[in-house]
Amino acid sequence: METPPRALPSALASALAFGSSGAVLVLEIVALRLVGPYVGVTLQVSSSVIGVALAAIAYGAWLGGRLADRFDPRALLAPALILGAIGTALTLPLVRWGGELLRGGAAPAVLMLAALAIFLPAFVLSTIAPMVVKLQLGDLRRAGSVVGRLSSIGTLGAITATLVTGFVFVAAMPSSAIVLSLAVLLAVSGLVLGWWLRRDMPGSPRMRAALAAVGLVGAGLGATSPTPCDLETAYHCARVDEDPARDGGRTLILNSARHSYVDLNDPRHLEFEYVQWIGAVLDDLRPGPVDALHIGGGGFTVPNYLRTTRPGSDQLVLELDGGLVDLDEQKLGLVTGPDLRVRVGDARVGLAAQATSSYDVVVGDAFGHLVVPWHLATREMAADVARVLRDGGIYAQNVIDYPPNRFIRAEVATVAAAFPHIALIAPPEAIAGGHGSNFVILASKSPLPVETVRTGLSGVKQPVTLLAGTELEDFVADARILTDDYAPVDQLLAG
Repeated sequence: METPPRALPSALASALAFGSSGAVLVLEIVALRLVGPYVGVTLQVSSSVIGVALAAIAYGAWLGGRLADRFDPRALLAPALILGAIGTALTLPLVRWGGELLRGGAAPAVLMLAALAIFLPAFVLSTIAPMVVKLQLGDLRRAGSVVGRLSSIGTLGAITATLVTGFVFVAAMPSSAIVLSLAVLLAVSGLVLGWWLRRDMPGSPRMRAALAAVGLVGAGLGATSPTPCDLETAYHCARVDEDPARDGGRTLILNSARHSYVDLNDPRHLEFEYVQWIGAVLDDLRPGPVDALHIGGGGFTVPNYLRTTRPGSDQLVLELDGGLVDLDEQKLGLVTGPDLRVRVGDARVGLAAQATSSYDVVVGDAFGHLVVPWHLATREMAADVARVLRDGGIYAQNVIDYPPNRFIRAEVATVAAAFPHIALIAPPEAIAGGHGSNFVILASKSPLPVETVRTGLSGVKQPVTLLAGTELEDFVADARILTDDYAPVDQLLAG
């Protein structure tokens, strides 16, 4: 009868289960940030990364169990850690070079980039848990307690890694530093474990040298491969590009999307068409200073425009990303003060903290990549905006949609459920379903100055249509109202 492999010390077995599961979850969270600059940060992207990670875990666990039944697991644990380190080190160059080729939001590109970001290291690291279980099963009468204990420890490792990565690592260091640090930690752990178990690495010396070279090259390429970010904040890969055609022109890029345009020399200059529409609406407000609330800061183009065109206005900007505010101050000329304040945090929470009937205008321009965050697109959100607006105040909300315009129709219906007066600004081709575009929804508790706004819009560069009344009702048709209970924003955008 063959003698079963000697069990590992309980503490070591627990550490391997905890650490290998935790490493996979670190990679999963960081993978979402690595692929964002190339394919965006949408529900489909998140689902792809999670799905690929789960597939890697499933196949890795299956292979690890097969290997544990055929070979001595003690001889495989250290190599698995080292191969996991090599796969982790290769993640950065694979994503950054592959991301340039797969840039865009097409489903095959998203899935392929997600696979490049996580499958290989997660697959290898997931072979470790079944090997550890096999070693510890010396007495089948205790199989349930052994499997249950190691499974729970692995789950705790995954939970711990998720929380620490999300709350600490991402805020403290760039994604590349997290990945490379994890690769080093796995490699050192594998070498120490191999020495402690006194097991030679499998394969010929030439093969081991080749694997070591691959790992070092991967780490080197990862450290030197081009990054699309000037700054990696807790939420965005951000950079600022100079406009060669306009002195002082700057474009803010967030996760590959052109998010804002700022003219450092002339805050009155509004480059993006939808911002021109909002500017025309703001110009038609009553003369003098106004109290304005901005949901989303971006490049602070509209707040700076209001500060310049209506001196003395009191403005509050609700911006989720404090790192983005810092970038705006460093590169986009943002100067905060008593007249332009920033509250960092979730806009829905910040909105709820505002007093009733406290603002003349609310501008909604918050996005996760090209998508309005779902909780900012619901009837309950619109009702809270209506609460903080004074009588005669205007809510201007920017929305992006594509044919067949399912999301914008639903969002207009949603805002109309909270406001009795509503209008829509967009290019005529976009309203007809010819192409994707920005749409700006206008809403008020009092009659909107439709003709005055229409006259103001006649001065913008490109032709634009303002829909109101029965024309807007025909456009919305039977679109469903979005609620906190049901708001499939990403699915509506997907057509």
